[in-house]
Amino acid sequence: MSNRTIALAADHAGYPLKQSLANELRELGYEVLDLGTHSTDSVDYPDFGRALAEAVADGRAKAGIVACGTGIGISIAANRNPAIRAAVCHDETSVRLARLHNDANVLALGARLIGEEVAKACLKVFLETEFEGGRHHRRIAKLGETP
Repeated sequence: MSNRTIALAADHAGYPLKQSLANELRELGYEVLDLGTHSTDSVDYPDFGRALAEAVADGRAKAGIVACGTGIGISIAANRNPAIRAAVCHDETSVRLARLHNDANVLALGARLIGEEVAKACLKVFLETEFEGGRHHRRIAKLGETP
C-alpha cells in the first residue's frame, strides 16, 4: 500500500461529490482507489461502505472518504468493520476533532447537506491533521472491544 492512497466510495447521492473529491485528491498528489459507484443510478450504500472499509482495513488505502445523501448510512456501513473509525463531519472543526481525538480513518460526508467547497475544505483538514494520541489512545482502544 502506498501511504498516498486514499479510497473513495459513494452511493448515487454522493457520486458527484465523490468525483469532485477524487479530482481534488489527485491535484494534491494522492493516489485514488475509486470503489464506486460510477453513476447517479440508484444503488445500496451498505455495499459501498463495506467495500471501502475492507480496503482501509486490509491496507490497500491509508484512509477513506465516503459520501451519501447525509453521510450517516454509509458511515454506519463502514463502521461495521472493527478497523474503521468513520466520522460524519459537516465542517472543518468536526473533521479536525475527529482526527485529533478519535483517530478517524474514514471521513463521511453528506452530499445533500454540505457544498462542494466545504467538502474540499474538510478533505484537506482530514489529510493534514494527525491523531493527538496521549489520553485518546485508551479511548480508541476501547472502540475495538467487544461488549
